Amino acid sequence: MFAITVRDHFMVAHSFRGEVFGPAQALHGATYVVDAVFRRAALDDDGIVVDIGLATAQLGEVLGELNYRNLDDEPAFAGHNTSTEFLAKVVADRLADRVHAGALGEGARGLAGIGVTLHESHVASASYERAL
Repeated sequence: MFAITVRDHFMVAHSFRGEVFGPAQALHGATYVVDAVFRRAALDDDGIVVDIGLATAQLGEVLGELNYRNLDDEPAFAGHNTSTEFLAKVVADRLADRVHAGALGEGARGLAGIGVTLHESHVASASYERAL
């Protein structure tokens, strides 16, 4: 399996429901470094997994929809704890939608999957992987 990874970051405010979250139940900020991995079994006719420039731009656009937002105010997240794991899935699913819409070019049609890792600190991260 071949893969390329592109990286960006975003900043949010949010709070959590549930005793397991302790002080994070209160409104707080988070900055995530995001790695998006695009995978395919064989390289395309150009010898690449996907256009890195397009992948980087699309990741930036997806994260731009979340950046500097209070996620508690976002209707799409109503009733959800916007945990790092949850947000990794949101980013992966939104990137997958863009792949299917052709935003990553014709070469992206052969992609097998996407993995997204959100690094919330230098010691902790959460990931989500999905097929395309």
